[in-house]
Amino acid sequence: MRILITGGAGFIGSHVIKKLLQQEENIVFNIDKMGYASNPYIFDDLKKQNSSISTNQYKFFNIDLASKTDTERAVEEAKPNLIMHLAAESHVDRSIDGPEEFIKSNIVGTFNLLESARKFWSTLNSDDKKNFRFHHISTDEVFGSLGELGSFSEETPYDPRSPYSASKASSDHLVKAWFHTYKLPIVLTNCSNNYGPLQFPEKLIPLVIFKAFQNEKIPIYGDGLNTRDWLFIDDHVDALLLVAEKGIVGESYCIGGNGEKSNKEVVLKICEIMDKKFPLKAPHKNLIEFVKDRPGHDKRYSINPSKIVKNLGWKAKHTFDEGLEETVNWYLDNINWYEKISSKNVYNFQRLGKTSS
Repeated sequence: MRILITGGAGFIGSHVIKKLLQQEENIVFNIDKMGYASNPYIFDDLKKQNSSISTNQYKFFNIDLASKTDTERAVEEAKPNLIMHLAAESHVDRSIDGPEEFIKSNIVGTFNLLESARKFWSTLNSDDKKNFRFHHISTDEVFGSLGELGSFSEETPYDPRSPYSASKASSDHLVKAWFHTYKLPIVLTNCSNNYGPLQFPEKLIPLVIFKAFQNEKIPIYGDGLNTRDWLFIDDHVDALLLVAEKGIVGESYCIGGNGEKSNKEVVLKICEIMDKKFPLKAPHKNLIEFVKDRPGHDKRYSINPSKIVKNLGWKAKHTFDEGLEETVNWYLDNINWYEKISSKNVYNFQRLGKTSS
């Protein structure tokens, strides 16, 4: 397979590439603009996993999808059988502070990629056209906020509440339109909150781990009862590759980890793990500080993954507790990575998204 990944230096994308390169017959092309959350050490990480990886199996394009010319050129050079579109600005707080970048990356970038893919796909013979796939990876945040009951499914109406989720909803609509209008063979997935090794430190779980390790105040928005469905990164990658291979063209699939936890529960669980590892600093829960909630903060997300479970046979392999333990261990074993990636991107673990509504 010749596989083009966008956002391959990001959290999810880098894990997808690692998995794909375990099969020597795969050739992976990685498009990434190397934004603030990109991992500049991805090739070094890949080499650690497999020292035989070469430019014959992996090629990197330092490209911003907002450039139509560069995007088109990369697609033409890659000649992919499969495109997995993961590139996106994804932090809600940053979208509150600066929404324009989200419009450029998530909407304009997706449009340019779709058009480049359609142009390339139109040149293929009938068999290659039939085997081609454009896999768009999205989020459950496009569905808005839930009350105490119910879960998102593939039939849930879109109701985005932040600049980030609105831009992702827009990209989903573009992808579906290119299928219905131009017959571009797409599949689409909407996932719940991912966590695991290599996630940029601004996200909740790595941020809390670092704050606890440094014995600094741990911020929780509002009352901490906002609830998310947590999905371990390895389980998500397995689901993505399964959909790319066996998903029905034109269909969307919701991927959730059956790991509903409030933000407060997540933070307390991390504090418990840290207490065991650093008992002299226990209890770490004393570091918790409740801070003013961010604008438009969705109350609850929950995904019903029954479609992908029933139709494709996928199932999450990790419980939340198992995945969290593995995640904490990885970050503690890789504090140098933590500090390097933060220093490179001038991120000081500061509060973002404080704009008043």
